[in-house]
Amino acid sequence: MHSRTVFFISDGTGITAEAFGNAILSQFEMRPRHVRLPFIDTVDKAHQVVRQINHTGEVEGRRPLVFTTLVDAEVLKVVRAGCKGMLMDMFATFVQPLEKELGIKSLHRVGRFADVSKSKEYNDRIEAINYSLDHDDGQSNRDLEGADVILVGVSRSGKTPTSLYLAMQHGLKSANYPLIPEDFERRQLPPALLPHKKKLFGLTIQPERLSQIRQERRPDSKYADLQNCRHEVAEAEAMMRRTGIRWLSTTTKSIEEIATTILQEIRPERLIY
Repeated sequence: MHSRTVFFISDGTGITAEAFGNAILSQFEMRPRHVRLPFIDTVDKAHQVVRQINHTGEVEGRRPLVFTTLVDAEVLKVVRAGCKGMLMDMFATFVQPLEKELGIKSLHRVGRFADVSKSKEYNDRIEAINYSLDHDDGQSNRDLEGADVILVGVSRSGKTPTSLYLAMQHGLKSANYPLIPEDFERRQLPPALLPHKKKLFGLTIQPERLSQIRQERRPDSKYADLQNCRHEVAEAEAMMRRTGIRWLSTTTKSIEEIATTILQEIRPERLIY
């Protein structure tokens, strides 16, 4: 059972409001029900939102939590006046004090993606995503010199989601290569990676966790067998140590934590926020 309903309201996508709210809520031991309400960009929509929030509060007997990044003054006025939830306005809390401190007015732009398709940063991000998809799981050796980072590790150690996160969130061209039994027999990295050792970063994982993940993909196979997982992980870690590759265990880390560690280690020249 959820202990409280949380609304994330925005006149844009609501991604910023939800990210902000989740960062705050992660400090509390609770499992709220999430309701994202994007594109609330008219007074009529604002009234509908107010009714939905207040109805939820009446049904649940608890005041909903409401995180908002509304920019339009008239829309925000309706929500502030009628909402019976606990309202947390990100812009009022942070943007207005910054306006006062900096002595300039903010852009009051609706959504961080406004006109984004025309920006160089957006195009670079799309290019990075396409690159990462093309170079997922060792699919292509082409243009590895263009990679910002190349992730290596055994199959199912978290390389693909980390690569895509680095591309989508930071615009980095990220390739990833699985280390396979043939590599362990040769006791060296795949030949295509040898010229790019400075860009390599290794991911490893506890064998028990790896076996669980692989069992979901290929139940009762040698691929998922615990002894095989122990062997692969041990060989991969030994190879990383021999070749001087920086690496970390993904077992208990989120994608965000993994990506942040990689960024701290490789310090790429090109980074999009």
